[in-house]
Amino acid sequence: MNNGIHETLELHELLMFKNLCLTKSSTMTGMVQDQELRDILERDASQTKHQIEHLQGLLSMRGETV
Repeated sequence: MNNGIHETLELHELLMFKNLCLTKSSTMTGMVQDQELRDILERDASQTKHQIEHLQGLLSMRGETV
């Protein structure tokens, strides 16, 4: 993979955003009373974890430290 510095910075920015999303979903899950909303937040957290792993993989293929 041969990304420029701009693409690498964009990947880092996306990774930071997805980490924030995961933190919010995980935190809100513990506060929610409604089971349907809790299920949605848990699914979101699970999907976000996979997206974070994918972004980390892209950065590590580039030789960047995650």
